[in-house]
Amino acid sequence: MLFYFLKRILLIIPTFLAITILCFGLTQFVPGGPIEQHMMAMRGLDGGAGATPTTTSVGTTANEPISDTIRQELIEYYGFDKPIHVRYKKWLIDDCLGMNMHSYKFTDKTAWQLICERIPVSLWFGITGFVLSYLICIPLGIAKALRHGTAFDLASSVIVFIGYAIPAFAFGMLLKLIFCGTVDTMFDILPLGGFESDNAASLTGFALIKDRAAHMFLPVLCYIIGSFAVLTILMKNSLLDQLSSDYIRTVLSKGATRRYAVWKHALRNALIPIATGFGGILTIMFAGSVVIEKVFEIPGMGLLSLEAIETRDYPVFMGILSLTSILGLLGQVLSDLCYVIIDPRIKFTNK
Repeated sequence: MLFYFLKRILLIIPTFLAITILCFGLTQFVPGGPIEQHMMAMRGLDGGAGATPTTTSVGTTANEPISDTIRQELIEYYGFDKPIHVRYKKWLIDDCLGMNMHSYKFTDKTAWQLICERIPVSLWFGITGFVLSYLICIPLGIAKALRHGTAFDLASSVIVFIGYAIPAFAFGMLLKLIFCGTVDTMFDILPLGGFESDNAASLTGFALIKDRAAHMFLPVLCYIIGSFAVLTILMKNSLLDQLSSDYIRTVLSKGATRRYAVWKHALRNALIPIATGFGGILTIMFAGSVVIEKVFEIPGMGLLSLEAIETRDYPVFMGILSLTSILGLLGQVLSDLCYVIIDPRIKFTNK
């Protein structure tokens, strides 16, 4: 067993290299890269790169024509004059997965500094949404399985499938319309977005908790609805499958109560499929949700990654990609470990 997990951890290295090599190669050849963005800024257009329309990092002004000499200087400035394998080696080793590279958009900050600024925000929403999802969906799935075919099961199924049918971003927009005063000022009870109020620095104690809770309420609901239906139905079907198994009938035939058979035997085995999502907590906590953070203007990792893609801020994009790739690969190992913890009978082979 120990050898299996060591092998899984060692396999993270070649998998990570394959992911980053592919994505790094794409960022080097897709159109609209940092050179094009810089040239647009020099022409006075909103290119989204770090340079301003009036002054560039190579010492040119917006009124000057974009000559071949200037273009060559930009190529050398961004390092595109070197072979791609040299650029990748520099990104991987010299720049520590690009974390030490300066952002093309925020030229005074490195990719790691920007990520560190956004991680706490994503942690708040990611952990809260993840924990509440499991605290709600697992008990609800158990209740639906134990009351299968009843009015409670049918009514809750309607709610579950309505939630499944509504995309998270559409649900977020609907919530903003209802509770943020967009349609009727009577329901203007929650902020439109953001992570905290402008005066949050001056708040303390309960006032700060209330302000943070008001900003988190609607986004967290959207986080939950994204996995609400899947987790609930998975928990229900898994428990129903266990309750119809031969070993449960054997337990009941020996005189055990149904409650004992469910909570002592069936539930642990029913949780095994749910454990597949436990490893995802690493990426959920740190990566955030691009759509939800965009809808509610939350300055988290998801919004940062979207901004990096839109502005071709490749150092930040590759920094986020490398971090989330490592966490995602570690999450898969964590899921396997959860299998073993939930059911010690599971043995992984070394083949």
